Amino acid sequence: MVDKKKVCVIGAGVSGLAAAHAFKQRGHEVEIVERSNDLGGVWEPARSYPDVQTQSPKDLYRYTSMPMPDDYPEWPKGTQVHAYLKGYAERNGLASLIRYGTKVVSMQRRDGAKGWRVELASGGKTASQDFDFVAVCTGNFSAKRELVHPGQDEFVAAGGEVLHSSEYTDPATVRGKRVVVLGFSKSATDIAVNAVKSGATAVTIVYLEPVWRIPYFIGGLINFKRILYVRAQEVMFPNWDQPLLARLGHALAKPFVWANWRALESLLSLQLKLKKTGLRPKVPIETSINCSVPIVTPGFFDMVADGRIKAIQGTIAAYEQGSVILSGGERVDADMAILAVGWKSGVPFLPEEYQRKLVEPDGQYRLYRVIANPDLPDMGFVGFNSSFCTVLSAELAANWLVRYADGKLGRQPTHHEMTDNIEMMLRWKRDERPAASVYGGLCVAPYHFKHFDELLADIGATKRRRNPLAENFAPPNADAYAGYLNSAPDYRAA
Repeated sequence: MVDKKKVCVIGAGVSGLAAAHAFKQRGHEVEIVERSNDLGGVWEPARSYPDVQTQSPKDLYRYTSMPMPDDYPEWPKGTQVHAYLKGYAERNGLASLIRYGTKVVSMQRRDGAKGWRVELASGGKTASQDFDFVAVCTGNFSAKRELVHPGQDEFVAAGGEVLHSSEYTDPATVRGKRVVVLGFSKSATDIAVNAVKSGATAVTIVYLEPVWRIPYFIGGLINFKRILYVRAQEVMFPNWDQPLLARLGHALAKPFVWANWRALESLLSLQLKLKKTGLRPKVPIETSINCSVPIVTPGFFDMVADGRIKAIQGTIAAYEQGSVILSGGERVDADMAILAVGWKSGVPFLPEEYQRKLVEPDGQYRLYRVIANPDLPDMGFVGFNSSFCTVLSAELAANWLVRYADGKLGRQPTHHEMTDNIEMMLRWKRDERPAASVYGGLCVAPYHFKHFDELLADIGATKRRRNPLAENFAPPNADAYAGYLNSAPDYRAA
């Protein structure tokens, strides 16, 4: 018998909704605390830049129980994703469980009892509340990364503007202005293109290093999900904990795998005009594929090629009245600087002693299956297993976590097993695949299938064999994963 728990879910984004639904489905009492005034996380309209859209196709950016509407485009816009998440919350009875405008200030272990005492701030007041379990669902996009450079105050005082990318929500603000965008992520190139279309008089993008980007259609014909989201491509990457036979197979196939990646690089260089624009990366594409590989913003490379966007390698060194000075000494006339420098992950409300158990000195997270830490009892993390199919990753993590919390995993790990696995994964990320260390190691791409297979095996799900062609050459199928989850032993807390 499983005792009913009072569960605090921190965050009402994609992962928070997944976690709340998983715990509610098992009969637990759930409360969702959300510091903003709306659900959606990164998809909340108040923090979304113009024209933001998913990097994943809609059939891969959905919950298993609810497809996106048929009339949505293949890559939905931010407002559509927000509407979808709102519909999911209402359909599953989650909307009434959300406490908006509520921030987690701190947490402490309860004296003489399991669970946590959580200090919450809302409406200018703070109050403590006890929970039996806490699901942290703040993910990798919780706190803005702030950058301040010399001369910034004077630049602003003279009429200039400096914004984080999440603060650029109105395209009218760039009309008639000289805009400098710092960064080379998808958000940076999206904003640069949007600024051109919105009437900026000059647009400059400043980047540290060129990175490989993937167009929605490779070669103009092949949907990229048929390349990066399939098991056949995933097996080209040596993964963790491989048996000797698999390592031997990789060694024998190495020349063919090398040729595969060089062919892809050549195709991308031609299609995206990388030689003409000077934006061809120096690193091999296979060493850099992870969650930070951006999708091509339509029109970006054409605009760089014809001069509508000026691309300069470097970073911002300082500001002067009416201009930005770059690290290479270039002075760029500017009225507005938009800093697309990303977000910080972290759990600032955790006591320091637990922070040290969670995060290594080099920033790597100590999480078994990227979900739980054996030294942080009655707590788990949903949405920290970032991937190219974020929603499915979060939903599988949520279903794993509730069973872990209830002792109902088919393969319930011991403290020793979890610790040994964490150490093995840390060694692998540091020594064998450094690209897996981005975001504090909180990225499962490009190993979606292996990660999902591990979670399903732990849960005790029956994974029915699909057609071999579909199994190896088709992207993850949300409906199939719904069936896998439903095959696991059922139970409810009481």
